[in-house]
Amino acid sequence: MNALELRNVTKKFPSARTPAVDDISFTLRNGEILALVGPSGCGKTTTLRLIAGLERPDSGSLHIKGGLVASPGHFTPPEKRGIGMVFQDHALFPHLTVSGNVKFGLKGQPAATAREITIGMLKLVGLENFGERYPHQLSGGERQRVALARALAPRPVLVLMDEPFSSLDADLRHEVREQVRGILKAMSATAVFVTHDQEEALFMGDRLAVFQSGRLEQVGAPEEIFHDSATRFVAEFMGDSDFLPGVVKENGIETELGLIPQKVNLPIDSTVEIALRSDDVNFEQSGPANALVLARFFRGAYYQYRLCLASGKLIHAFKPHTQSIHPGTSVHAYISAEHKVTVFHNGIAIGEEKKL
Repeated sequence: MNALELRNVTKKFPSARTPAVDDISFTLRNGEILALVGPSGCGKTTTLRLIAGLERPDSGSLHIKGGLVASPGHFTPPEKRGIGMVFQDHALFPHLTVSGNVKFGLKGQPAATAREITIGMLKLVGLENFGERYPHQLSGGERQRVALARALAPRPVLVLMDEPFSSLDADLRHEVREQVRGILKAMSATAVFVTHDQEEALFMGDRLAVFQSGRLEQVGAPEEIFHDSATRFVAEFMGDSDFLPGVVKENGIETELGLIPQKVNLPIDSTVEIALRSDDVNFEQSGPANALVLARFFRGAYYQYRLCLASGKLIHAFKPHTQSIHPGTSVHAYISAEHKVTVFHNGIAIGEEKKL
């Protein structure tokens, strides 16, 4: 049985011209972390609120542990869904100690049981010596772990996390998200995690659900989303892809950077786009020039170069930090990918030609 299932869920707000969530369906397995990712206003937070019971769907249905919790004719209130929530601002009670905050979700439990669970949760999140402190005495990362301990203490069916690291600085964010993922996995917790940060989604999610304009573009494992994007939007949003025009030929795809010996299920002379990331492109100062170096960006261990092709098309390429090539240099660019590139036709990925 899946922990969560959404079936053709739609939600439209009265003041909006288009639905915030438009006919989305997905499932979440027990013990899995699903990252909802997409640009601002794409529908991911509305989806989280629908799961939590903070919004009602206009159509479709939501099921938790196989039981219906929301549809146009049925609604289970948030407090009866068995859900724990972790918010952007932690939402800790300032007048309660760390132990008091964690224990808050255990109302109804015998005092001894609540105390035992609280001690165990604080130990799990590495704060066993912080029980008598107050939230204002903690760092941002420590407050985040207290919020997670409070959400997990009642052993919820689902944990919902809405951009929980957005208030942390970059270095602390990396550290805390690794800790949080480890805690969720240690408890075999099932979680839905909302973020607009592509790198964070790839790190946190066992699977990713990529949203655009209220629609679900693709659901899959991080590697699948990154390497086998189903749509042009996913390739662009999740991988900073450049797109090189091409024409289907008998022996492959003809592009401005040469022939790609990859056959696809399209008629000869069909126009396509090739998704290229910076590690798929290389260039040399020798050979026939077909590109101009426009800009060089230092990234620490490597440089990223912006190249302008004769057509005016812009592409990017990586070089080691030991190779510094000045903007304005004419170079010979070529595709160096050691894997099959993703080919798009009308914004949709096209598979390879199959031999009968």
